[in-house]
Amino acid sequence: MNKADAGRVWAAVTALVVAVGIVVQLFVTAGNSDGYFPDNPDRVFNVFAYFTIQSNLLLGGTCLLLALDPERWQTMLFRVLRLNGVVCIAVTGIVYHLVLAGTDHLTKAGAFANLLIHTATPLLGVLGWLIFGPRGQTGYRVAGWSIVYPLLWLAFTLIRGEGTGFYPYPFVDVSEHGYGQVLLNCLFVALLFLALAFGAVLLDRRIGSSKTTADR
Repeated sequence: MNKADAGRVWAAVTALVVAVGIVVQLFVTAGNSDGYFPDNPDRVFNVFAYFTIQSNLLLGGTCLLLALDPERWQTMLFRVLRLNGVVCIAVTGIVYHLVLAGTDHLTKAGAFANLLIHTATPLLGVLGWLIFGPRGQTGYRVAGWSIVYPLLWLAFTLIRGEGTGFYPYPFVDVSEHGYGQVLLNCLFVALLFLALAFGAVLLDRRIGSSKTTADR
């Protein structure tokens, strides 16, 4: 198996792990009467408001496309979504393990889903990008556009929270911390995101340059 084929297999496995993690989480949520939304389908639909789930979907979707045909997806939109998937899943893993881990009480099935979407997919997503790329798909313009999705998620979360009173994470809970602290918290996360996005651009160029030199 050559590296290109191995990359497609890795991407397919990543997409599969994302799918399993999200499906298990949906079943866990559907069978759990706790939480802000007591009734289905509201409780299940609310799963998709979490940045964790959306970042997994971005990663899983782009990995699936790469597994099906890695040469076809060269558009600017795909390049932005690919970087979004990798950086967002990295932010998910970092923020969860540094800030949120241990704050939830999980069933065995919930713990399994949690392991997949907070630990396994960040590792698979980041390692897959580092090892298999594809290289040359990032740039400062791509990194700049990649901040649009997190800003849209934040705007959606705060507007929806005003109407429903629900905030998916403690650090964006306006009712508890107020807008000033929440915006400051989000600024730190945004800086982490930008650092990872622009760091990915530099790393992509270095890896690509090293590969070119090695191939000579």
